Amino acid sequence: MKNLPVTIFVLLVAAGCSGTQRPDGGSGLLPAGSAAPDVRGTDQDGKTHSLAETRGAITVVYFYPKDETPGCTREACAFRDVWDKYEAAGIALFGVSADDAGSHEEFAKKHRLKFPLIADTKGEWAGAFGVSSTLGMYQRVSFLIGADGEIAKVYPDVDPGVHAAEVLADAKALADR
Repeated sequence: MKNLPVTIFVLLVAAGCSGTQRPDGGSGLLPAGSAAPDVRGTDQDGKTHSLAETRGAITVVYFYPKDETPGCTREACAFRDVWDKYEAAGIALFGVSADDAGSHEEFAKKHRLKFPLIADTKGEWAGAFGVSSTLGMYQRVSFLIGADGEIAKVYPDVDPGVHAAEVLADAKALADR
């Protein structure tokens, strides 16, 4: 009986890592070539955003586990540090986690983040993209969406420190096609 809590924890972790059922009937991460879902959400400033509104622009949606954790802070600050280049290239950027808008507001203010952080407390964005959750925290994964609204690239294994520059290079290459 002493091992029961460990067993339950292992089962919960395994369940979170398994294929997530998406609203489109598929499972797992939304693959490259798929249409990006039209999801709506509110950011740290109370502004509502829709992926449909970014149609015609290259868009990056990055999912992260939790505000103020070391890896998530490193990743957000890496995006912050190249934000001017994203803006200059006309690339839309959304960070998404299950944290609420208040947490996002504090996180954005503390780290001077200028891009929207979507408060996906009901899991609508994560579900639409097939992003799994373990213990209420999303897996770290990013999606590069072309101006045509299709997923151009999926980044399932992200190095938080260099990811922002990697995606920027891929987005610029996509724009040059």
